[in-house]
Amino acid sequence: MRSALSGHSQPGNGSDAVNGTAVRFVSSAEGTALAYGSLLLMALLPIFFGALKSVGCSKSKVNSLSYGLCKLQSIFSQEYINLLLSMYFFVLGILALSHTMSPFMCRVFPANVPNKQYQLLFTQGSGESKEEIVNYEFDTKDLICLVISSVVGVWYVLKKHWIANNLFGLAFALNGVELLHLNNVSTGCILLGGLFVYDVFWVFGTNVMVTVAKSFEAPIKLVFPQDLLEKGLDARNFAMLGLGDIVIPGIFIALLLRFDVSLKKNTRTYFYTSFLAYIFGLGLTIFVMHTFKHAQPALLYLVPACVGFPVLLALFKGDLTEMFRYEESLPEEASSKEEVTESDKDK
Repeated sequence: MRSALSGHSQPGNGSDAVNGTAVRFVSSAEGTALAYGSLLLMALLPIFFGALKSVGCSKSKVNSLSYGLCKLQSIFSQEYINLLLSMYFFVLGILALSHTMSPFMCRVFPANVPNKQYQLLFTQGSGESKEEIVNYEFDTKDLICLVISSVVGVWYVLKKHWIANNLFGLAFALNGVELLHLNNVSTGCILLGGLFVYDVFWVFGTNVMVTVAKSFEAPIKLVFPQDLLEKGLDARNFAMLGLGDIVIPGIFIALLLRFDVSLKKNTRTYFYTSFLAYIFGLGLTIFVMHTFKHAQPALLYLVPACVGFPVLLALFKGDLTEMFRYEESLPEEASSKEEVTESDKDK
């Protein structure tokens, strides 16, 4: 899920290779500005709405994809890996996009249309030894979301169109920010600090990140064509941003929102501070990349901004100790605490 912010051209686009470097069509200033602005907007949407949805949401573990892709590339050909990734992300993308669409569908679903309930149940064994493998309940609205998402999935598999890629990418990013939780600020600082070094090394020290982002046809990045104004929807000269540069800072920003909620001051000071810091950091990344014409490790700019500004604000307001003491309980721990409380009441 990690990748640097960069630009690239797809094959068959009239681009040439000189000394291993792709020579792209020169896009207009307006097209370049539109591409960068669109990437910035697409990065902000899943962070903002994912953070809001993360309040009171269940938690999952953070994972990474780049190392595995690099190892696979050294063993199998790129064509086989792309086919495998297409099928893998076809399924995951449909589920993620369907989950993302569900709240919107609940609002627009006609009240006069019956919303029937369904249940998908798979069991193993019989009698007393029967156990449930899958028990999924859904309704008509979920089915409609699933059908629409499947259409997007088929479009992506067949055409690999950048719009379908972005729909899946945005769904992955939003669900990632919503579902992947850090339990405290210290853990978040350590995670972002480690990935800061990781990102800088793999972008400036090697070509791994850029190679992964450019070689594999999977919605692990957001893309927007810089030549859209000249070539329309068939444009191929893309600027791209890895989902990791959205999700990793996004889960830290979501944590600060939940910290704001825990303060019970009816303000979202640290959330908005970190959110604005992300805009500043990503904007700086785009500026440096455009100036030096070289792929940039976005976390080089995002981590100091997203961590530094909220911490300095907390130091100024006297909330620094409380910020680093804040900790979220795991769902299992919370439920066990509730059981202990109930048993104490019974006694």
